[in-house]
Amino acid sequence: METLGHWHWWILAAALIILEVFAPGAFFLWLGIAAVAVGGVVYLYPAMEWEYQLLLFSVLSVISIVIWRRYFRTSPADTDQPNLNRRGEQYVGRVFTLKEPVVDGIGKIRVDDSTWKVRGEDCPAGTQVEVTGVDGTILEVICKN
Repeated sequence: METLGHWHWWILAAALIILEVFAPGAFFLWLGIAAVAVGGVVYLYPAMEWEYQLLLFSVLSVISIVIWRRYFRTSPADTDQPNLNRRGEQYVGRVFTLKEPVVDGIGKIRVDDSTWKVRGEDCPAGTQVEVTGVDGTILEVICKN
């Protein structure tokens, strides 16, 4: 194979973008964008050898992924449900009744259909507690008197 034509790169780009649609993860999209860019460069410079095309694709792929990751970290997507898939954080600010007493800083509460371990000051069972934070799967609480 002497060279790859620009249309090879654009077909690869289309395939990668279609793959992104069926296997979303925002990874193939950036490879597809790099393939579009390489196709554009090859369109302008058709004599570019395939080794340089692959090198350019590799470099542009890494650059596009790094730029996307930096952008995503500094500008996370706004959502109307910021605590989705953060179940413990959904309970912050809510008041529950202790199922088991808090002894030596550890107890349990009943939340809907599940039991959660809590950490806080010692309180007897039946005491109302307010969830003030989350540490992994343990809810941090304060006793309400």
